[in-house]
Amino acid sequence: MQYFIIPTGRVWVYPAGAFGLVPKSLWEKYQTENSRNLIPMDLNSLLVIDEGKPILIDTGLGAKLSQKETSNWNLEYPEGSMLDNLKKHGYEPDDIEIVINTHLHSDHCGGNTLRSDDGLIPQFPNADYFVQRIEWADLMNPSSRTKHTYNKDNIQAVWEAGRLNFLHGDAQITENVRVKVMPGHSRAHQIVIIEGKDHPVIFLADLASYAVNFTREAWVPAYDLEPQENIKSKTAIKVYSYQTGALLVFQHDTRVRSGYLIKNEKGKWDIDVVQKGSK
Repeated sequence: MQYFIIPTGRVWVYPAGAFGLVPKSLWEKYQTENSRNLIPMDLNSLLVIDEGKPILIDTGLGAKLSQKETSNWNLEYPEGSMLDNLKKHGYEPDDIEIVINTHLHSDHCGGNTLRSDDGLIPQFPNADYFVQRIEWADLMNPSSRTKHTYNKDNIQAVWEAGRLNFLHGDAQITENVRVKVMPGHSRAHQIVIIEGKDHPVIFLADLASYAVNFTREAWVPAYDLEPQENIKSKTAIKVYSYQTGALLVFQHDTRVRSGYLIKNEKGKWDIDVVQKGSK
């Protein structure tokens, strides 16, 4: 069992999206604005090698954005693209056998597909893709609020190629990799739990954009469709992660990429950082 954090890019977003109603005097201790009053948000995937099988969890925004879309996302690549970083670990797109999408917002699944002379095709042609059926339903029938966060171009070609697998709740993907539905950010948002080592590894995705969103569960982003469900989900997984000593992977945090949930000297939840983000 091996796992590697795979940088796929960085975007700059409005703090109100990431921190909701949390006052600036509180959140600015954890993130710093640029001259445009935006804060950085990394787009990291996770590469898991389970018994020789390469598994990729989420795929970032991908490489098919127009110049305008790239500008709208304020997208940059301080550590290279997803494919650059997969190659650093010795993997090409054809090598990936499983892709798990935690949900279908564009910054988590845009790299599922790419443009070719024949139109959109799967980025990972030999992979089986896994997503919750309800998440697919929400993408195909978006509301006025979600229509700009979902894009069929990111997944429909996978379905047409016969590579898309629908999940109906919690599921075991391989012997050591399972998904657990943790609603809040979306109705069928799922986290990924990797077992088979001394302690679990939990890829939290948008259950908590930043580490502080996890330790302070009431710090709910404006992005979350069901804020109270997000709080319930975080509370439940905090108990599990603390009891099991799980390593937590924060997909979007530019300062804390992974760490363990602990209680500090004041008896409050904190993160013992294992891997820091890049500057």
